[in-house]
Amino acid sequence: MLNEQVVALVIEALDDGKAKNILDIDVRGKTSVTDFMVIASGTSARHVKGLANAVLVKAKEQGCKPLGSEGLDNGEWALIDLGDVVVHIMQEEVREFYDLEKLWQGAEQSRIEQGTVQRD
Repeated sequence: MLNEQVVALVIEALDDGKAKNILDIDVRGKTSVTDFMVIASGTSARHVKGLANAVLVKAKEQGCKPLGSEGLDNGEWALIDLGDVVVHIMQEEVREFYDLEKLWQGAEQSRIEQGTVQRD
């Protein structure tokens, strides 16, 4: 399964579960850990857990075996490692505090402004 297909599968599972503010970020060239990150918010610990489980089930159904998962017990921040796609599902307060969007998108914007990255 292509990375873009995995991202679409994850987004579909999150959207079906009523996740809030779903965002996918292409991090190729920024890190060697993964190619894409998908970030979404849940409204409660129960919602975060449910969203994470939905992503795991949908991925497994499509033959995409998760390499690991973290945070499913407490429900503040769940991380699902699908290899080249890493999924972060957080309660809104946790997401605001860690601000992964700024971390990953901000680094790219900074390099664009400095002229070290060419835009398409």
